[in-house]
Amino acid sequence: QVQLQESGPGLVKPSQTLSLTCSVSNVSITTINYYWNWVRQPPGKGLEWMGAIRYSGSTHYNPSLESRTSISWDTSKNQFSLELNSVTPEDNARYFCLSHYGMSHWGKGTLVSVSS
Repeated sequence: QVQLQESGPGLVKPSQTLSLTCSVSNVSITTINYYWNWVRQPPGKGLEWMGAIRYSGSTHYNPSLESRTSISWDTSKNQFSLELNSVTPEDNARYFCLSHYGMSHWGKGTLVSVSS
């Protein structure tokens, strides 16, 4: 039932901020017990959880990325967003947003390249 769709630029220059938005349909992002995640997958590598915003608005981050990562939301638009600062080519990846409440629902992901 939950539908998610990532959007944002597919190309980011080194040192810039990567900004992505996840649009959510069929459930409010403030619904109790849900949390809303960002996950990425670099080419040829496994999934890496980046962080999440809970239904209450609290946030949690992967310690390895916390210093560069910010997750926020706009409840009026039923969207949540990711910002990743000071990107390098190591941040090349497919970025996914997903919901979790007992089971997970994933967006299709969006490729982001970091290149000058």
